[in-house]
Amino acid sequence: MLEDFFCFRLKRASIFVGMNKKERVDFVIETLETLYPNPAIPLDFKDPYTFLIAVLLSAQCTDKRVNLVTPHLFRKADSPKRMVKLTVEEIEDIIRPCGLAPAKSKAIHGLSEILLEKYKGEVPDSFETLEELPGVGHKTASVIMTQVFGKPAFPVDTHIHRLMHRWRLSNGKSVEQTERDAKRLFPQSTWNKLHLQIIYFGREYCPARGHRKELCPICSKIG
Repeated sequence: MLEDFFCFRLKRASIFVGMNKKERVDFVIETLETLYPNPAIPLDFKDPYTFLIAVLLSAQCTDKRVNLVTPHLFRKADSPKRMVKLTVEEIEDIIRPCGLAPAKSKAIHGLSEILLEKYKGEVPDSFETLEELPGVGHKTASVIMTQVFGKPAFPVDTHIHRLMHRWRLSNGKSVEQTERDAKRLFPQSTWNKLHLQIIYFGREYCPARGHRKELCPICSKIG
């Protein structure tokens, strides 16, 4: 099926050369939906709290490494109540492989205290309250809002920032501008799935280094 799709696209290659922005957007959506119709969340978790911690740990760290670390952490503390019983130093020792351990361990302990004090141990469901938590920036809040609470958001990571620029859908000047452009260009109904699809595509077909445009299912077609 996938081969037939790209053979069909290859025959129409002349149409894609010089396509306008709307056509590029439509082609990106169509291609990603074909390649990744049901993209899985790449982090392992069991509830909103463990997902929040996993996303926080993923900053400047691969999802694969996070998934190797979190089972050990969550065996000791998989809730705010259990997490605050650990010291910051104990948390730091466990999460050290994820990098930035001193800052992340303080954030994890601090946000767990706040969740207990202000939200009865539950993860809040608004950007404003999430971004008030230690270690939770706009990107992390966006991931939580879209993947946990199903609310429209478009988290922009390095893959999305890079690909939006490569596809000439954003100027690449800032992550903030890329997010604004993505929200403006892509239908809101696609956001929650599309940001995952772009991440998977960036890893598999469109890496930062060693990218071969002629072999990329999207870059080779949009000119």
